[in-house]
Amino acid sequence: MAAQTASSGVRDQEIAAEQAHLDRVYHRLEEKITEAEFLMHDAAQRGHVGTPGALAERDAQVYRAGVRLNRLNNEFEDFLFGRIDLLRGKDGVKGPDGAFTSVDPADDAVGPDATAEIAETLHIGRIGVLDTDYAPLVIDWRAPAAAPFYRSTPVAPGRVVRRRVIRSKGRRVLGVEDDLLRPELDTGLPVVGDGALMAALGQARTHSMRDIVASIQAEQDLVIRAPAASVTEVSGGPGTGKTAVALHRAAYLLYQDRRRYAGGILCVSPTPLLVAYTEGVLPSLGEEGQVAIRAVGSLVDGVTADLYDDPAVARVKGSLRMQKVLRNAARGCLDLVPARPSQLRVVAFGRRLELGEQELAEVRRQVLGGTTPVNLLRPRARRLLLDALWRRAGRRFDDAELAAEERQGFDEDITTEPEFTTFLDAWWPVLEPRTVLASLADERRLGRWARRVLTPPEVRRVARSLRRDGASVHDVALLDELDTLLGSPPREKRKRELDPLDQLTGLDELMPQLGETARERAERLARERTEYTHVIVDEAQDLTPMQWRMVGRRGRTATWTIVGDPAQSSWSDVDEAAQARDEALGTRPRRRFTLTVNYRNPAEIAEVASTVLALAMPGSEPPRAVRSTGVEPRYEVAGADLGADVRAAAERLLAEVDGTVGVVVAMNRRAQARDWVAGLGDRVVALGSLEAKGLEYDATVVVSPAEIAEESPAGLRVLYVALTRATQRLTVVAREADLPDAGGVPDLLRAD
Repeated sequence: MAAQTASSGVRDQEIAAEQAHLDRVYHRLEEKITEAEFLMHDAAQRGHVGTPGALAERDAQVYRAGVRLNRLNNEFEDFLFGRIDLLRGKDGVKGPDGAFTSVDPADDAVGPDATAEIAETLHIGRIGVLDTDYAPLVIDWRAPAAAPFYRSTPVAPGRVVRRRVIRSKGRRVLGVEDDLLRPELDTGLPVVGDGALMAALGQARTHSMRDIVASIQAEQDLVIRAPAASVTEVSGGPGTGKTAVALHRAAYLLYQDRRRYAGGILCVSPTPLLVAYTEGVLPSLGEEGQVAIRAVGSLVDGVTADLYDDPAVARVKGSLRMQKVLRNAARGCLDLVPARPSQLRVVAFGRRLELGEQELAEVRRQVLGGTTPVNLLRPRARRLLLDALWRRAGRRFDDAELAAEERQGFDEDITTEPEFTTFLDAWWPVLEPRTVLASLADERRLGRWARRVLTPPEVRRVARSLRRDGASVHDVALLDELDTLLGSPPREKRKRELDPLDQLTGLDELMPQLGETARERAERLARERTEYTHVIVDEAQDLTPMQWRMVGRRGRTATWTIVGDPAQSSWSDVDEAAQARDEALGTRPRRRFTLTVNYRNPAEIAEVASTVLALAMPGSEPPRAVRSTGVEPRYEVAGADLGADVRAAAERLLAEVDGTVGVVVAMNRRAQARDWVAGLGDRVVALGSLEAKGLEYDATVVVSPAEIAEESPAGLRVLYVALTRATQRLTVVAREADLPDAGGVPDLLRAD
C-alpha cells in the first residue's frame, strides 16, 4: 500500500523526476518553435512571386505560422501542471492525443493481494505536445484523455491511482502536491504533500484572476465539458468558481470545435473591474482573439460607461417600461429639429408645386404606420412626398408607358433639386441614439413621451440623471434599444467613375494589391462584430430587463452559457428580469447545473455571510465551505473619523496577508473611500458594493453593513456579496446606524 510521506528526500526525488520531464517538454517546444520560424521565413519568400495566388497563400501561411509561434513562445506560469498515474484499461485503443481511451480498469489490473502496476502516466498542460514519435509528452487539459485528472474521486477513481499537481515557474519545477485516489492498492507510488486543492486555496491573491486549470474540481469539470448545444445554466453561491468555470468553458469550446466558433464567443461581465480581473485567464489557457470579454457598460461600440445611477433611477432605466418611452422618443425627435420646415416648395413643369403643413403631417402619419425603424423609413418618406407632389402636378396620361416614363423623369428632376434634398434632411433627419437619449433630459418633453408609463417623480429623476456628463451603465442598454428603434440609415450607392484602365485585362497581375488581406479582413470583422456564435453571461442575476434585451441581440442564433446566483442579485424585480431573460434565450432547451462548494471563503467568514443570506432569501442554502482557518472575523466600531478608522483597518490587514486587500463601501462613498486608502500601495483597492461582484481579495474591510443594505431594495443581497469577497480575513467597520452590540457586531450580522 502506498503511504503518505513528507520526507524531504522523497519530495526532492519527485521534483527532480518532474523537472527531467519538463526539460524534455521544453526541448521539444524549442524544436517546434524552430519549425514555426522556418515556416514563417518560407512563407515570406513566397511574397517575391508576383501572382495573386502566391500572395494569398503567403498571407495565409504567415498567419497560421504566426499564431502557432505566438502560442509556443508564451511560457506561462505552470505550463505543465498535472500528472495522473493510471491502471491498465479494458482495451488498448488510443485516441488522437496518443492516450488510451479506456475509462475503466481491466478486470485483471488489480491482483488478488491488492497489488497493481501503473500502466500509463499522462502529464497534463495548457497545450498538447507530442514527441518526434507522436507519443504524448503533454496532454492538452481540454482533451478527453485529461478528463480523469478533474473528474476522478476516491469514490469513483476509475483508472486513476494518483493525481499530482505540479507547481512550476517558467522552466523550473517548484513543488508537487499529490492526491492518492486508490490508497488500498500497493503500487509503490510515493505520495507527497497535503493535497492539491488546499495548496491552491492557500495562495495569495493578486489583482488578476488566476486560471484554475490545475485545481478544477469534478462538479466544475462537468460544466466546463458540457455539450454546447442550446443553453447551459449554472447556478452557485459565492466562491464556487462560477466565473472561472465560465472562462475555462470558453477555452474548452474553442478546443472542441474551433471552426464552429469562428463567429466568436462573447463573455459579458457586470463591471469593468471584473473584466480587468479576468482578462488574463484565457491567454494563460492558450486562447486569444476569438473571445471578447466585455463589461455590460461597454457592449455598445464607442461607449464605455462606468458611472452608476442612483438605485431609484436604475430601477426605472432597467425596466421594460422604458421600451415604450424610447419608442415614443425615437419618433417624437423628428419634430425637434431647429427651424423644422412647415412647407415644401419645388418647381416642375414650369410651375411651383407646394405641400402645406397639413399635407406634410398626413404624409408623416402614413410613413410612421408600423414598427419599421425610423431611419429606415426615410426612403419611404421620400417616396410618399414625391407621390404627393405628383398628384399636385395634376398630370394625366392615357398611355401607361408614357405616364411611367414621365413620372420617372419627374422623380429624377425633383430629387436632384437642392430645395428638395435640403427639405428632406430637415424634415426627416437621420437620428442618432445619443441625440435621442439626450433629448430625454428635458423633463417636460420626457413627461410627454412617458405619459401613463412613468410617474412624475420617476420622470424628474430620469431627466435629472441624463443632464450629467457621461453615460451610466444603465444608459448603455437604452442606447442599444434606440439603435434598434432608429436603425442604421441606408447607404447611398455612389456610382464609380469610369476609369479607362478598367478596360485592360490582367492588370491585377502587374500592379500591387491595395485591398485588405484575408487576415486584415478577419480582424476588421471581429472588431465590428455585434453577433456571436456563443454567449457567456457572468453574474447573470444582475442584468436588468433592458440589459437582457441588449445582450440577447448579440446572440440571436448563438448557444449560451448563463452563470449566476439569485442570492447575489442586485436587481429588485426578479420576475420582470426572468421575462426578459426568457425572451432573449427564446425556446432553446436548457441544461442546468448547480455548484455547491465554496472554495473561496473560510468557514468562519461563510458563517457570517449565511446570517445575511437568511435575511435576504429565507430558506436558501449557502454553498459549503471546504476549509477553516481558525481566524474569526474582526468587528470594529468607527469613531468620529470614519476614514481614519477604515484606513487603520486596511493597514493592519496589509501586515497580516501577503496579497490584496479590498475596502467595500456603499456606492455613494466610492470617491471618499479612495481618498481614505490613498498612498497605501497597489495591494489595496477601494470599491463600491456593486463593483465587488465576482472579485476576491485575501482580506476585505466591509464598511457599514446597514448603509450597504439600505441603498436599494436588493441591498441585503448586495451586502451578502460584499461579505463573501475574502479568502482569509474579514474586518467589519460599523457605524452608529449599524446598531453594534458590545462586541462591535452589527445588528444585521448577529445570528440571534
